[in-house]
Amino acid sequence: MLREMCKAKIHAATVTETNLNYNGSITIDKALLDAVDILHYERVQVLNINNGTRVETYVIEGERHSGVICLNGAAARWAQAGDKVIIISYCLLEDKEARNWKPKIILVDGNNKLTETLRL
Repeated sequence: MLREMCKAKIHAATVTETNLNYNGSITIDKALLDAVDILHYERVQVLNINNGTRVETYVIEGERHSGVICLNGAAARWAQAGDKVIIISYCLLEDKEARNWKPKIILVDGNNKLTETLRL
């Protein structure tokens, strides 16, 4: 049996911009992606803390240390600059591996700079 588990989470990032006229996705600072091992084009779920909505999209790497969190295309309708979001990536694991699985979770400040890596 496979279980879908939280692989990585960027907690309480601040949306820096939205771009409705882009083909889609979320642009995320490369330094944050590296910290949680999320890849360019990987599917993520974006949870908007401000309005309670969720949207799934894929990741585009943003400039390293830029702090960028930009919702693009249709996803741009789900948030506005200044909103706080949680970005989650998932993985499929065999039941035995899933029972001891630990996701990579980071906390960021108001400028989307890494402040803490959680070890659960």
